[in-house]
Amino acid sequence: MLWTALTVLFAVVCCVVMNPYTALHAKAAGRPVTISSCTIAGSDVVCQISAGSVPSSDDGLYYIYADEVWQDGTTGKAVASVGAGSAVTAVFPLQYNTADSNLSRKFLVAVKRGGQMVQVSDEHYITNPEAIAAYTMPRRDTGIKGILPDLTRASNGELQELGIKQVVYNMYVDDICSDVSEPGAIPFDYNGRTWYFNGGMVSKFDSMIRSFNSYGLQVTMVLLNGGRGAYSQDLVHPTARGGDCPGYALNVADASGTDHLKAIGAFLGQRYSGKLDHGQVDNWILGNEVNARTSWWYSSSASLDFNVNIYVKAFRIIYNELKSANANVNVYNSIDQEWNRKSNPGSFLAREYLDQFNYYINREGNIDWGLSYHPYNSPLYDPYAWNGPAVWVKNNLSTPYITMQNIDLLIDYMHRAEYLNPAGQVRSISLAEIGYTSSFGDASQEASIAYGYLKAASLPDIDAFMLFRQTDDAHEMESNLALGLYDLNGNKKPGYEIYKNLGTSNEGVAKARASEIIGMDIDQMISQKIVWTRGGDGVVQ
Repeated sequence: MLWTALTVLFAVVCCVVMNPYTALHAKAAGRPVTISSCTIAGSDVVCQISAGSVPSSDDGLYYIYADEVWQDGTTGKAVASVGAGSAVTAVFPLQYNTADSNLSRKFLVAVKRGGQMVQVSDEHYITNPEAIAAYTMPRRDTGIKGILPDLTRASNGELQELGIKQVVYNMYVDDICSDVSEPGAIPFDYNGRTWYFNGGMVSKFDSMIRSFNSYGLQVTMVLLNGGRGAYSQDLVHPTARGGDCPGYALNVADASGTDHLKAIGAFLGQRYSGKLDHGQVDNWILGNEVNARTSWWYSSSASLDFNVNIYVKAFRIIYNELKSANANVNVYNSIDQEWNRKSNPGSFLAREYLDQFNYYINREGNIDWGLSYHPYNSPLYDPYAWNGPAVWVKNNLSTPYITMQNIDLLIDYMHRAEYLNPAGQVRSISLAEIGYTSSFGDASQEASIAYGYLKAASLPDIDAFMLFRQTDDAHEMESNLALGLYDLNGNKKPGYEIYKNLGTSNEGVAKARASEIIGMDIDQMISQKIVWTRGGDGVVQ
């Protein structure tokens, strides 16, 4: 919600009554054949196919089609045929890193009837791209304590002094794309074509990521599409062209954008695996608060289904390409805290977007996606993380917002059977952006930071708590969002010291200070899940 342009040392980043899930699943009914799985086995793809009632056909065969994400029905390529039956297996070549690669395509079953091909199954993607990963490295999982770093302070030991374990940063795909004509362009041969990446920009990311790794830090990178680059216009979705937004939906509507996106995913997955001496990125987030359509992931369509559908297609590509390089990366979607209320009419509710995303993933092949959630206070400038406005923060799923106070609701939601990963486990949940203002006093920021971090640390399913940000941003401060641990003059705020002590042997000092400000023992408040709220709309007088 708060990704603004960063001035950085490396100049790197240009940066209900019915269960919604049940209701959505009704849409998939009607096709008699089911692809229960599509997995990589050696150099082949193996699809398991079943049918309660075998559909009639001219020749008694099932035809397996491989479609690009922008194709529908039997418009792709028939890659296999097999005798129709109630339980059959189809096998065909993966053809990885060729012009006919099936890695990020979707598959469907058709029969020939009256001389015409008729689709008889839903689509299904490969769900184990990690099976061919050649660049896998151990993850750097050492703790949840993270921050959006100020690169001007990154090299003087302050991140280590703060006890930071993770950092999060932005990468605009349009900034790293290039052309053969550009000096220093990096060639990358993939899927039968040579692609080019901006050597200067990529080398800056190499240096930054390697530095973070040398400090013992895990890196999370947010992939954004700013729509500005001369060599990346094919990455802007047709419905996003002509818009005015910090971020644009990725183009999965034609071959040009789709092929380019595949190459980007493969390039990044290999380069930042940790095996090629360019640094290691363990976590990738596709987009920022993608439910906020007119703010961060622009498309001119106001249809929830359309927007989620194109996002899921882009997510499938990025997931399969990244995981096929490095099996151990986590790949996350990104939604904001507006669970049941839109502050912007151009947005979608976080809950409905999440439900629709999960519906498509389950329908087309469950994968181990992660959730990146931004549990800001509501309103954003509200200074009290432990005592939000009663009108916005409720302790049930009807709540307009999910903040750190009622984050347990989200955790419980992700424990639902339909939300579990393929291994039956709760997915990785990253609080990849969360910040608290000091505009109404340092004390409230101190206590909020302690409350937010300690609440996150008390929940085993949360894998990251990324404080936004290290240094105040002048533009954000115009909206009373003084979110940094440093002020604009480079002075440390009291919040710096409290965040430094959290997660260390000195944590008791931070807890005592936060308890004094709150007026209650903070351990008791968190362990007993006490949710305080106050009257009014959150406007600080």
